[in-house]
Amino acid sequence: MKYILLLCTLFPIVAAAETSFDQQINEAFGNATGWFVRGIFAQIPLNETIGVPWVLIILIAGASIFTIYFKGINLRSFGTAIRIVRGDHDDLEVLPKVELEDNPDTIKVEGPQGEVSHFQALTAALSATVGLGNIAGVAIALSVGGPGATFWMVLVGFLGMASKFVECTLGVKYREITPEGTVYGGPMYYLTKGLQEKGLKKLGKVLAIIFAVMCIGGSFGGGNMFQINQAFQLFEYVTGGQESFIYGQGWIFGVIMAILVGVVIIGGIQKIAKVTDKIVPAMVVLYVLAVITILVIQMDCLPSAFYSIYEGAFMPEGIVGGFVGVLIQGFRRAAFSNEAGIGSSAIAHSAVKTKYAASEGMVALLEPFIDTVVVCTMTALVLIVTGQITVGAQISDAQGVVLTSNALKSGFSWFPYLLSFAVVLFAFSSMISWSYYGYQAWSFLFGRGKKVEYAYKLIFCFCVVIGAAASLEAVTDFSDAMIFAMMVPNMIGLFLLLPKVKEELVRYKKAIKNRT
Repeated sequence: MKYILLLCTLFPIVAAAETSFDQQINEAFGNATGWFVRGIFAQIPLNETIGVPWVLIILIAGASIFTIYFKGINLRSFGTAIRIVRGDHDDLEVLPKVELEDNPDTIKVEGPQGEVSHFQALTAALSATVGLGNIAGVAIALSVGGPGATFWMVLVGFLGMASKFVECTLGVKYREITPEGTVYGGPMYYLTKGLQEKGLKKLGKVLAIIFAVMCIGGSFGGGNMFQINQAFQLFEYVTGGQESFIYGQGWIFGVIMAILVGVVIIGGIQKIAKVTDKIVPAMVVLYVLAVITILVIQMDCLPSAFYSIYEGAFMPEGIVGGFVGVLIQGFRRAAFSNEAGIGSSAIAHSAVKTKYAASEGMVALLEPFIDTVVVCTMTALVLIVTGQITVGAQISDAQGVVLTSNALKSGFSWFPYLLSFAVVLFAFSSMISWSYYGYQAWSFLFGRGKKVEYAYKLIFCFCVVIGAAASLEAVTDFSDAMIFAMMVPNMIGLFLLLPKVKEELVRYKKAIKNRT
């Protein structure tokens, strides 16, 4: 309660802020951090008009290598992943005998310990990735790259499943569990412990610190301020725009959301998981049902929509940049949507109750499939069949949400309200999951005391109010850059620790085989 009361004493400061002041902060911050944003999203030129961000190349190359290294685990283990989530292999989770070849540092966590179930870990991670990128981002990708970008989104979503498997397996293998049962995991821990095993202790420590710093910054911006800002803009739009009862009063929306977020995140991952395992399925089903309704109404347009995707992917005549441009737009949206290779999801998955690290790695590979292959594809289809895409248009995230809203409006006039509700749920679930990611990184750097914990959570909730009340594009650009900067230390660790992941996979497969 003290936590929430302190927040409420601060929000009038934000409410009093004027737009001009926002602009001044935005400009000053942009001038100070622009070099970092430009560096992270710097493009490698392919020709005079087309370039590809170097971070995208690494993410896609890494996902492709992981897919080959594990012989197409994305497809081969899909059924096993479904069975694990359903609980078919729960009987394997019994107290093990300590094996001599095990890592002494992780023996203590190889029992069936943890805080959440496989399903809850999956929904907690999904709640951070399924969000505005699936709605606004897809509209942006199709506006620039045309319908053909959809095909490449699906391909990258498929490849990203292997990256999720690798990082989330490591997240469980090298996690730490306190005597009270609280789990601490993620890239910070497998970078330090895993690389120490390989005689690279100093490198692991440096990489872990870099990752943690970037994760904290990303949690405040892209995982918080951007989410609430876009949710408020859509809410304001569907309730009348300038005529809306809440027009220009974003701080009110922010305070309400901050209180709701604060109530949930104070309870830790168990409370977060209890919320996400209800919200995520509900919001995905809600959104997908609305989209399916439009697709059924426009069923006669579906064959031409699928053909336009095929034609646009392989014969994109008339589209700026041609084939390469379409491919890049699809790759960019898929990689930026499911965050495979970034390392963030490994933090949520590490809290699972299991003694087999690879079991959760398999569960994690479902995440890009749901996020990109299913949700992004359905968004793309509804945008295509309703004629909302103007190829070559340059649109913002806010405009992208409006395009999807208009697409749903073509079915029923009240569907935009449904989308608005879904987007608020998307934003809320993303914020509570990213608060957990940020706190895990925060505790790695500053300790695990209650004061340290509440300091982070107070700042996080205050950022919710700021994000709704102000339009600080430079701040969110910087935080997005920090999220993708997390990829650098994480991918180094993933490549160096691939043999450990393979050992865990063999161990789990052996356990399944011996049982049957």
